[in-house]
Amino acid sequence: MFWDNLLETAMLICFAAAWPASIYKSWVSRTRKGKSLAFMLVVILGYILGMIKVARHNILGFMMLPYSINTLLVICDLVLYYRNYRLDIERDKLRANNQE
Repeated sequence: MFWDNLLETAMLICFAAAWPASIYKSWVSRTRKGKSLAFMLVVILGYILGMIKVARHNILGFMMLPYSINTLLVICDLVLYYRNYRLDIERDKLRANNQE
């Protein structure tokens, strides 16, 4: 059981290493293009289910930390997705007004 938890934690740390790059891309690009809302929602659901598993099986407390960090990182990217969605709409309206 120890090795299972250790390997799962290592996997979650690897995933957590990738999210800051995605967040940075969302922040700098200022567009939602290239992002998948469905993907982010499925990933958040997966992390929540992982936290439920940890809580249900009374696994060592350290397992909750990487799930929580990853969930917060994806939520941050999700917030930027909606910010960028709004910016895309404003940019499209501005382009439409300039073409008239």
